[in-house]
Order: sequence, then C-alpha cells, then structure tokens
Amino acid sequence: MDTLKAKIDDFLAQKVIAVAGVTRNHPNEAANAIYRKLKGAGYHVYAVNPNAKSVEGDPCYHDLAAIPEPVDGVVVVTRPETADKIARECVQAKVPRAWLHRSFGPGSVSSEAVTICEQNNITVIAGACPMMYCEPVDTGHKCIRWFLKVTKKLPN
Repeated sequence: MDTLKAKIDDFLAQKVIAVAGVTRNHPNEAANAIYRKLKGAGYHVYAVNPNAKSVEGDPCYHDLAAIPEPVDGVVVVTRPETADKIARECVQAKVPRAWLHRSFGPGSVSSEAVTICEQNNITVIAGACPMMYCEPVDTGHKCIRWFLKVTKKLPN
C-alpha cells in the first residue's frame, strides 16, 4: 500500500483493533478517546496497558499476546520508546497493521518502530489519528486533519 488514504481505508476496514496506551487514571487521554471512538463505531476493541486490569469498564490486556483472538490492527498511543516495544509485539503476535498516533508533537512515532514494522511486512501509519478519519468525524478532528494536511505534516 503506497498512499496514506489506502493505508487508512485498509486499517479502518478491519473489525478487531487493539489500542495500546489506554489508561485507567486519565480517561480524557488520547488513547482512551480513540478506544471509545472505535468502540462506538462498532469495532471490537481491546485495551492494552501492562499496568491495568480494566479500562473504561472493559478488561485490559498486559500486551498484544494476551489478547484472546487475532488482532487486525493496533493503534499505538504511547511514548515513542514504548512504541518500539509494541512494534516488536506486533511481530510476535502477527498483527498486520500498526497506527502510530500523532497529532501535534512527536506522539507515538519513532523511526525504530517504523523500521520494525516495515522490515516485518506490517503496514504502518506513522502519524495522524484514527479520530480524524473514523466516521462520523467531529469538527475538531476535521480541523486538525485539514491543518496537518496544509502544513504537510500528515504521514506519507
């Protein structure tokens, strides 16, 4: 897949998605908002955080290997150095797609995580946010998507 649109369309066409980086203590964090958005849009979503047993009232898994079914994709909403670890987990768990979240600032994107994914035939989206594309898109995320597009800060 060459274009960002093709990668996003493919990712959002899946049904079983993990969100790594959800938190039990800060429900307004980006990872939790993405988790709720995907869940509300009808995806079967798994929460991943090694330090939580439950998030948003749902079970939370220590890592990707602990999820009880194959995962079609993972949204990574962590520090970049943690994204490297999750990229390695994607390889081990045979997760074929990874979306490294970023809106402004570094987000979860790291060159090492991207390289791990690319070297292991994992389709990687290195930046942007699923909430900018998962319908219905709220006005705020439409504006962020527009801004990142015109400033050429959307991933390739």
